[in-house]
Parts: sequence; structure tokens; C-alpha cells
Amino acid sequence: MPVSFRRLRIAGFKSFAEPANVEILPGLTGIVGPNGCGKSNVVEALRWAMGENSARSLRGGEMEDVIFAGTSARPSRTLAEVIVFLEDTQGAAPPPFDQEPELQISRQIERGSGSTFRVNGREVRARDVHTLYADLASGARTSAMVSQGQVGSLVAARPEDRRAVLEEAAGITGLYARRHEAELKLRAAEANLARAEDLRGQLEVQLGALKRQVRQASRYRNMSAAIRAAEAESLAIQRACVEAAGAAAKAALDAARHAVGLATEVASAAASHASAAAEALPPLRETEALSRTVLERCRVAQEQIAGEEARAQAALTDATRRLEQLRQDLLHAEQLRRDAAAAQERLTAEDASLAGADSGYPPILAAAKAEAAAASEAAREAEAVSHRATEAAAEANARTQAAAQLLLQAEQRARRLREQSVSLAQDRAEAAEQEVPAEHLLQAEQDLAQAQAAAAAARTALEQADHDRLACAETLRAARQAESAANSALTKLTAEAEALAEVLAVKDDERWPPMVDALAAPEGLEAALGAALGEELTSALDPEAARHWRELPPFEDIPSLPDGAVALDSLVQGPPALARALSQIGLTDDFAGSALQPGLAAGQMLVSPAGAVWRWDGYTIRPGTPTQAALRLRQRNRLAALRAEMAEAEQAATAATAARQCAEELAQEAELADRRARAERQEAEQRVETSHGMLASLRSKADAAAARLLALDQQIEHQSAECAEAEAALIHAEEANAALPDVNSLRGAVEKARAALAAARTRDTTARAALDTLAREHAARTARRQRIASEQTDWAQRACDSMDRVTDLAARVDAAEAEHVALAAAPAETAARRVEAVGALRQAEAAHQQAADALAAASATASDAEKAARSDQAELATARENAVRAEGVAAQAENAYAAVVQRILERLGPEPKLPDPPAELSAEAEEKARRRFERLLKEREEMGPVNLRADIEAEAMAKQIEGITAERDEIVTAIAKLRGSIGHLNREGRERLNAVFQQVDRHFQALFTRMFGGGRAHLALVGSDDPLEAGLEIYAQPPGKKLATLSLLSGGEQALTALSLIFAVFRCNPAPVCVLDEVDAPLDDANVERFCSLCEDVVRETQTRFLVVTHHPLTMARMDRLYGVTMQERGVSRLLSVDLQRATEMAEPQRLAAE
Repeated sequence: MPVSFRRLRIAGFKSFAEPANVEILPGLTGIVGPNGCGKSNVVEALRWAMGENSARSLRGGEMEDVIFAGTSARPSRTLAEVIVFLEDTQGAAPPPFDQEPELQISRQIERGSGSTFRVNGREVRARDVHTLYADLASGARTSAMVSQGQVGSLVAARPEDRRAVLEEAAGITGLYARRHEAELKLRAAEANLARAEDLRGQLEVQLGALKRQVRQASRYRNMSAAIRAAEAESLAIQRACVEAAGAAAKAALDAARHAVGLATEVASAAASHASAAAEALPPLRETEALSRTVLERCRVAQEQIAGEEARAQAALTDATRRLEQLRQDLLHAEQLRRDAAAAQERLTAEDASLAGADSGYPPILAAAKAEAAAASEAAREAEAVSHRATEAAAEANARTQAAAQLLLQAEQRARRLREQSVSLAQDRAEAAEQEVPAEHLLQAEQDLAQAQAAAAAARTALEQADHDRLACAETLRAARQAESAANSALTKLTAEAEALAEVLAVKDDERWPPMVDALAAPEGLEAALGAALGEELTSALDPEAARHWRELPPFEDIPSLPDGAVALDSLVQGPPALARALSQIGLTDDFAGSALQPGLAAGQMLVSPAGAVWRWDGYTIRPGTPTQAALRLRQRNRLAALRAEMAEAEQAATAATAARQCAEELAQEAELADRRARAERQEAEQRVETSHGMLASLRSKADAAAARLLALDQQIEHQSAECAEAEAALIHAEEANAALPDVNSLRGAVEKARAALAAARTRDTTARAALDTLAREHAARTARRQRIASEQTDWAQRACDSMDRVTDLAARVDAAEAEHVALAAAPAETAARRVEAVGALRQAEAAHQQAADALAAASATASDAEKAARSDQAELATARENAVRAEGVAAQAENAYAAVVQRILERLGPEPKLPDPPAELSAEAEEKARRRFERLLKEREEMGPVNLRADIEAEAMAKQIEGITAERDEIVTAIAKLRGSIGHLNREGRERLNAVFQQVDRHFQALFTRMFGGGRAHLALVGSDDPLEAGLEIYAQPPGKKLATLSLLSGGEQALTALSLIFAVFRCNPAPVCVLDEVDAPLDDANVERFCSLCEDVVRETQTRFLVVTHHPLTMARMDRLYGVTMQERGVSRLLSVDLQRATEMAEPQRLAAE
């Protein structure tokens, strides 16, 4: 059984404050109610529950706007929830819900927390809900959710956007979601593969660097030992040098202190002489200061007298300027008084003249008013005559123009219809030529069958090639892992061997190799040999070396070793110089050595494999004591073993590389074969799509040509009737035009009336202008007389003010003249005082010069004494400085000695064993030791940072590279699987889309004819040969019209055509529920009846359950049940339900009883 939508539960969503249930039962369920009561909120609740994520599509600013916002009587809600109840879902839902017979899919939103989806109480992703509804041919934006605006969107959509209707019919909307998810995973896997390749390349580069660091670390350790020895030698020389320097500094300090005592006595005598000379200076300085004070006072007095003289002269100049200004002001005031008197006389004469002009104004004004009234009356009479003549002429002219216009329209219509008849005949001939021959359609069908067979063979070949490629990829991955493991093992052995070789190599500064390198000790005897010979094994064989082994002949009488001991010369291969030593060293175990030690002869020794020593004189070493010689012997044995292992590892790595190369060649061949198979498959599918498109195009052309011929025949028949009607209308218009009267006489009367009106209006305008001129002149004279009176008052006030100012200025001039006479005598008095001050200043200057000369002589004597004292003090300071410098040198020597001792303590420990310094201490010896130490230190520093953990890190990195290589191979396998899945989804989508197109087209043609009561229509794929990229174009021919695309039809025709397409989709892939939101609004009553009948047929055929939002009474009457949405409380919606079918059954017995 198909999946069914059983119920919709709404709580807190928009205007539904209280929980409400909408039962979605079989058949047609109507939702009715006034505008604004919340009908669309029911539809939006269902869309929101199906995953609608656009708040604007839900008529909100943000998603939280869907929560009930409250009213004046109810508080707002904090959350909203919509639940959709599904039945018969077993096997239709994805795991883990695939076995559930019923599903409850809910969406809940809480303020500030976002929304969540749940299926049967378990929280799921929004993507899962989208995919679930898509698999059911449902969803928030599918063609099953139809509104009046969505019908318009389907009409206005591009052909590529209309393809979504076919995809829903084919049921591949879910496939698109899965393909998109697979493509996202593919891109992520490819990105991971690229990162893995980059990371592996980086790690391989780092591993090469770590191998170099392993060798560098070994060299660093050896160089550090040499640096410690060189540092000890340098510190020993430095300590001896600072001890000698300290003794010399102490002797120099004693001599400097004696020189300081002698210089102190000389400086004391010189200081006494300088003090006596300085005591004679103060009286002379007082005398010089007194004379300088008198001199300064005389200078100040002279400057004050000069200032007073300048001020007196300035006051006289200022008084003269003020007197002149006052005299000028007096002359100006007298001139103002005269001007005021003249202005008063002029204003009196002007006022008398204006008074005489106003005396004759009243009679002139009365005559002008009478003339203006007569002219106005004549103008009104002339205007009435002109208006009556104009109306008569206009009426006659309008009748003439109307008749002429009707005649012209009749002629144009007849001519247009004749031209259209000729054009339709030509279109009929062209349409007949465009008919597609039947043999062309048959050939296209055969081509399509051949292309489909070739595509099936290509798909089979591709599957085999893809299987081979995956097998080769797996083989290559295993080969790469084996190669990586072999190379890692070889790298590890090589790094260890190189490090040991560098450790065992003879240094450049060592002239002779040690004895230990000439021994061939069996494995397990390294500790025994190292304990027996110890540091003696580091001596050389060359007689030129300071420490070497001298070759001596064998013993003539060899004392035998104790029983149970084996001589080492029988176990160890060494140079002849060691023959005597090895013959007297016996090998025993750890337990027997102590018992055999008393029986040893002079010079004999016992050793154990663990490194224990028992010497003839009682000297004993416990087992396990480490020695450098044993370590070197073990390293040499380990190096020999490593070289043997390296040879085997190299052979294994070479074999693994060859196997990997062979696997790569096979993988490349398989990849090429897979690519060829994919190309052949794609080419075959392209041929199928091309053949299919060609066949569809031919069929479309054939249908279009037949429809066009039928439409043209109907248009030609209709055109003939219209032509006969147009000819009759033309004859009637010509007769009416001939019966019209002549309008020329009426036009002459209009012209005469207009001329008389113009003359009367000119007379009226002239009279009115004369009357206005008289009034303006009288008003101007009156205003001027008023201004004259005001000006006369102002000029009288000005005359009075000017007289007062003349009197005041005369008094001020007299006072200024008296002041000027008084100031004129002051400059002469100040000049006499200035002469007296100059004489006193000259006497004071002479006295000050005499006192200054005496002070200068005494100062020179004191200066000489001071210089002598300073010279002696300088010599004393020099002696003291020499003493201080000697003390500093002695202190530096002590500090240098302490620093050297501290450095020795820091570098070599509390009880260092320093080598003996050379007999002759010199700077050259110290510099030579220091240079050697610095050279070694510089060499080590030039090595740069050294990674002492390089061997451990190299091993870890090799393992990391192995892991990345394995991950890369897994990613390659995953990418191949994803590509195969995407290709499979594309193939399935094309096959299902091609299969459903013909079905939808067939259903659409039948539904269109039924909805329109005739006509023809069909669908076509345009824009691309690939069905997944082509657009869907709708061609329709309503009854009585020609074939055209959907956009060229009227609004009602577009709505019916779009609904026909939607219901055609339902017949191919029925959705469990279909929502129709006021789609019947643009339809008339007849089309509403057809629409409702079609809905009922779809219900019977597809079992689809309909929710219909409507205002149309006919639609309401055809519903099986009705839900009424009311808003009894402002802002809060409620649901009321009525089962019309049951109500009819209940009312039928009552009606029969009443009859």
C-alpha cells in the first residue's frame, strides 16, 4: 500500500496559539474562511514541517517569526511545533525507520535555540527529512504544494526550471540529493588524497634530512669529547698565567704607594702660598664693587631724564593734534546747521505743490469709473455671441470628423483583412511543406534502438574495466606497502651502519689507528677482551707512536693456565704483538674465576664473558663493569653484522621496487582501459541521447505541423466571414459621410464674433488701466505728503542738535589751546637736567676704572700661585692614579685567577684533573691552546643545531609514511567507488527521466483536451540533448486559437494549462498529499467545474489526498469535507470541521420524508 498522510497537528505556529488537528482523509478536504483568519497558515505549517528554511517564503523576517507572537489578551509562546503523521511507511523510510508502520515527523523551534527535526521522537538531520519527503514525491517546494503564485511561477519559469516537474514525476529528486552528497564526498576524498600525497612527499623529504641528522649526531658526540680535552688543556695554561700575573701586579702596587707619599708633601707647600695670595683679594673687590654701584646709579639717572624729555615732547605733539581735530569738528557742526535750514525750506515748497495737484482729482475719477463700466458690459455681450457661434461650429465639425473616422476605420479593416487572407494562404502552403515524412520517423526510431544496444554493451564493458582497475589498484597498494617496508628496513640499517662507521672511523688528528681495530673478537667475548686489556687496546701498532705495542718473540717456557681456563690466543685472532698477552689470559666462567685465581702464575689473568677479571696479584674486577674497549669491539661486530643484513635488505628492496613498478604498469594499463571504456560508454550514451532527441524533435515537428495546418484552416474560414462583414461596413460608412452638412458658413460666423469680442475686450482693458493709473497717482501723492511731514520734523531736530554741538566744540577748543601753551615750556627744563647728569656719569666712570686696575693686579698674583698649586696637585693626583691603577691591576689579577678557577669548576667539576702546563709559560702557548679549543668549538658550532634524537625520529617517521601510504590507497579505492556511484545515479536518472517524459506528455495532452473541452497541447525537451540538463517547454493550442508557447496564452488559459501539467505529474508519480491554495481564483464557473471533476478523477486514480484552500462556492460544494478557519478571538485562529458527505447522507431521509 502507498504511504498516506493521515493527520497534521499544529501547536504555537503563527496564529494557532492552541493545538489544532487537521485530519487529512481520503478524497477532497477543503479549507475555507474569511481573508486574514489563518487559512494560509495551515498550508505554511505543512510546508514548514517538510523542511522549508526560507523565512521570507513563510511571510516572516526571520524563522522565529513563525512562533505565536501573542495578542493583547494572550502572552507570546516560546516554541512552535508541527507534527505530520504518516501511515503505511514500512519499507519507504530510510534505516532505522524502514520497518516502522507509522511515522511521526515533527519540527520544533524554540526562541534563541533554532529548530530541530524528530522522527518517532528521535532527533534527525534536516537533510534526512528532505530526502525522506523527496522519495515520497513530496516536499516544501515540490509541485504537490500548489498556490496561485506558484502557478504563475510555473508559467513564468524558464524551461530549465520547469524540468523539476519532470524530475518529481520520475521520482529522482531524492537521487539528486544523493548525487549531491556523493559529489561532496568525492570532492572531500580528492582533497584528502591531495593532502595525503603532499604530506607523504613532505615526510619523505624530512626522512632524508633525518638520515643526515643521524650521521651528524654521531660526529657531534665524538667532537664533544675532543672539545672537553682541549678545554682542560687551555684552562690549565690560563690558571698558570694568571698566577704569574698576580705576583707581578703586587710588586707594582708597592712602588706606586711610595710615589704617592712624596707628591703629597710638595702639594701641601704650594697650597699654603696660594692661600696667602687669595686672602688679599676681598678688600679690593669691595672697593671695585662700590665704584661700579655709583657708576650704575649715574647711568640710571641719565636714562630717566632722557625718558622724561621724550615724554614731554610726545605730550606736546599730542596736544597739538587734538587742538587741530577740535577745530575741524567745529567747522563741520556749523555746516550741518546750515544744511538743516535749507532742507526745511525745500520740503515746505514741495508740500504746497502736492496739495494743489489733489484739488482736481474727484471729477476725473468719476468720469474714468463710468467709462470702465460701459466697456465691461459691451465685452460680456460680445463674449456671449462668440460662444454661441463656436458651439454650433464645433458640433458640426465633430459630426464630420466622426463620420470620416468611421469611413477610415472601415477602409483600413477591409484592407487589413484582405492582406491577412493572403498571408494565411501563404502560411497554409508553408505549413504543408513542413510536414515530416513517415519514413524519417521510422529511420529515427531504428537509429535510437541501435544506439541503445551499443550503450548497453558499452556499460557492460565499463563494469568489467572498472572491476579490473580496482583489482590492479589493490595489487599496487600491496606492492607499495611491501616496497615501503623494505625501504624503511634498509634505511634503518643504513643509518645505524653509517653512524657506527663514523664512530669507529679514525679522526683526522689521530695519526695511528688503535690496536682494537686489528682484533677479530668473536661475538660474546667483547667484554672479556675489554676488561683484560682495557685502555691498552687504544695504543697503536706503529713503533713511531708514543704508546704502541712492540712485537716480541714467543715465550720459550710458557707457564700453563689453571685447569678449566682457555687461553684467548686460541679464541681471538689478533696481530703478533698481542701473542704474548693473549697466551697468558684465560677465559673461564663467573663462578670458577675466584677459585682459580690463587693458582695463577706471575703475569697471568683470568677473564669471564661478562667482563670479570682475576689477576695473578689479586686485582679483581666484578662482572658487568663497562669499558670503552669492550664497547668499541661490540660496535665493530655490530657493524659487520649490519653490513650483511644490509646486503639482504638491498636485495629485498630491489625486488619490492621491481614488483611495485610492475604493479604500477598494470594499474596504468587498467586505468587507461577504464578511461577508454568510460569514453566509449559516454559516447554511446551521447548517441542514445542524440537519437532520442532527434526522434523527439521529429515527433514534435510532426505534431506542430499538423496542429498548425488545422489552426490555419480554421483561421482561413473565420477570416472569410470577417472580410464580408468589413465590406458591408465600408459601404454604410460612405453613405453616412455623404449626408453630412457643410461647415464653412458656420466657421465665417465664428470669425466675425471673435473679432467683435476682441475689440470689446480691448476697450474694457484700456478703461480699467486708466482708472488704475488715477488711483495709483492719488495714493502716491498722499504718501509723499506724509513722508514730507516726517522729514520736516527730523530736520528741525537736526538743526537743534547741530546748534548744541557748535557751542560744546567752541568750549573744548578754548581748553585745548590753554593746555598746549602749558606743555610748550617742559622740553627746555628737561634738557638742562640732562647736561648735569652727563657730568656726574663721567666722574663715576673714572673712579671705577682705578679700582678695577688694582683688583686685576692682585688677581694675577693669586692666579699664578693657584696654577703652581694645581700643578703640584695634578702630580699628586697622577701618583694616586698610578697607585689606584696598580691596585686595579692587582685586583684584576685576583679576579682573573678567581674567574679561571670558577670556570674550571663549572666546566670540569669540583676536583678536575688538569694536564700539567708547559715549562715556559707564554702568551703564544696560551693562544695556541685557546685557538685549538676555539677551532674545535667553532667546528662543532658550524655543524649548527644537531638533533640527538634523529635515529628515534627517523624510525617513527618511516612508520608514519607507511600509515599515510596505506591511507592513500584506501582513499583511491573510495574515490573509484564514489565515481562509480555518481555515474550509476546519472544513468538511473536519465533512464527514469526519459521513461517518464512520454508518460507525462501523454497524460498532459489528454488532461489539456479535457480541461479546455478541445484543443491540443504537448511537451518538448529543449536546450540540450542531455535530459538532465534540457529544459521543458509547453506548447498549447486552445480551441479556436493557433499553437503557441505557454507564455503567449491568456491568464486563465495559463492557469488551466499549468494545472493540467501538475495533474499529469500526479498520474505518473502520485504524491501522498497535494495542497491547492486558491488556484481556482482566476477560473470562471465552467472551468471551476472541470477543475473539480479533474481533482475527483485524480483522487480515484492515484489515491492522492487533497487539501484545497478556496473561496469559490462551487469548489466548496464539491469537497468531501470542510475545515473552517475562524478568528473569533482577535489574533487567534481556530478550526471547525464539517463532513459534507455524511451531512448529505443524514439530510437525504429528511428530504424524502418531507416530500
